[in-house]
Amino acid sequence: MSGDRTAVLARIREALREPAPRHHATPRAAATNAAVTAPFRAWLPQVGASSKERVALFAQLSTMLRTEFHACSSSAEAGDHVARLATENGWTRLATHAGELNEKILKRLPPALKLLPITPGYDRNALEACDAGLTECECLVAQTGSVCVSALSSGGRTLSVLPPHHIVVARRRQLVPDLSAAFELLAEKYAPDYPSFMTFISGPSRTGDIERILVLGAHGPKKLTVLLVP
Repeated sequence: MSGDRTAVLARIREALREPAPRHHATPRAAATNAAVTAPFRAWLPQVGASSKERVALFAQLSTMLRTEFHACSSSAEAGDHVARLATENGWTRLATHAGELNEKILKRLPPALKLLPITPGYDRNALEACDAGLTECECLVAQTGSVCVSALSSGGRTLSVLPPHHIVVARRRQLVPDLSAAFELLAEKYAPDYPSFMTFISGPSRTGDIERILVLGAHGPKKLTVLLVP
C-alpha cells in the first residue's frame, strides 16, 4: 500500500509542476474568441463543414443512441408527426411550454389531446401523469447527437425529465457542429448570468448498472424524439 501511495503522490507532484489552463476563468471570452475552446476541439471527433453533413451525422448518432430523429420539411409536418405519435400511442395528456415552435406544433394536434401548459403554479402531479412532454431547446450537437436544454429554453427543470416521452423541436440553424460551439453559443447568449439548469441529453434515459443489461427509462424519459424544422 505504501508503494502505491508513493507512486500516486509522485504523479500528482509531476502534474502540479505545470499550471493547468484556466479556461473557465474568462466566461465572456468564449462568446467572442473561439481560441478559448480551440484546445478542446483537437481531442474531439471532426464534424463536416456543411449543414447537410451535420444533419446526416446527427441522424446517424441518433440511431446509435436510440433517439427517433426526423428532418421535417416544415413545422406542419413536424406537428403531424407528433399527432401520429399521440394517436398510435394512445396519449391523453401532453405537457408543453410557451414557444414559437411549440405553438406551431400544437395547432396540428387532435382536439381530444389534453394540454398542460407549464406556467407558474402548474400542477406538478398533473405533469407526472402526462404521456409526453414537448419542448424547444438551446441547440442540437451534431458531434454527439445530443440535445442541449436549459430552464429558460425548455419549460423549466422538470418538463424534459418527468413525462415518459420527450419530444424536442429545433430549427436547422440550431444544429451546431460540436460541443465547443455549443458552449460558445451558451456563453454568448447568457454569460455571466447563466440559467439555473442546463444539460445535454444524449438519447433516452438509460442505465446498465445491473449485470450490464441496458435498461431505458431508468431515471427519466424512456423515449426521445427530435424534430428538425427549417
